[in-house]
Amino acid sequence: MSSAIRIYPAKPKKVYIYATCLVDLFSPQSGLDAIKLLERAGVEIIYVPKQTCCGQPAYSSGYEDDAKTIALNQMNLFPEPWPIVVLSGSCGGMMHHHYRRLFAGTEHELLANQFSERVFELTEFLVHVCRIKLVDQGPATSVVLHTSCAARREMKVHITSRQLLAQLDGVELREQAYESECCGFGGTFSVRHPAISEAMVKDKTQHLNNTQAEQLISADWGCLLNINGAQQYQGKDLQGIHLATFLMSRLEGTDAQ
Repeated sequence: MSSAIRIYPAKPKKVYIYATCLVDLFSPQSGLDAIKLLERAGVEIIYVPKQTCCGQPAYSSGYEDDAKTIALNQMNLFPEPWPIVVLSGSCGGMMHHHYRRLFAGTEHELLANQFSERVFELTEFLVHVCRIKLVDQGPATSVVLHTSCAARREMKVHITSRQLLAQLDGVELREQAYESECCGFGGTFSVRHPAISEAMVKDKTQHLNNTQAEQLISADWGCLLNINGAQQYQGKDLQGIHLATFLMSRLEGTDAQ
């Protein structure tokens, strides 16, 4: 895994967008809102229809050969030297860090290293590459932010979501207790260890609800699916949306859905 301090490039004219499976299946609007944000920042979006899973479920379950096959297929879909903006810290972590490990010492090592250097998580790219400036058009509201473990610990971009929210004059960011703790999703972890996952998300939802924030937001749909499902099961009203959708609602002065 690369531990070097990242040097960010100048803002490009074009970027690839990597929507992720969960955005594609459960919240296409999040992907469309991310595209709007990037276009507002002055970049042209290239979407590759054949993109699929990044290979993380296979990789984290120990099926490295399958993960390599998936990863190689994905890398070959993005041949131009444009940045690849990913709508998830966990997929970003897989592609930016673990592709390098998968192909270290193989004939595809150079391809993997070059590909991985072009991978950026959405909020990271908006803040450090686009240097986007947001003008809040929405009414006063309060939010609580959940950052995925991969975004925080692998991509180290837990600060960039906060930096984007800090630009919104009408938004109060409320702090949850034990913010850095996992929500219990962890991809296949929640399937392999459901009892542990349930206990973890119970703690997480309690801390989120204790803030009495009007809106829950995150830049990772895996966590949101887990937290929202637990909230529904518990009969709680607070439901999370993707940060891209929340930001666009503030810029357009509309209700976030």
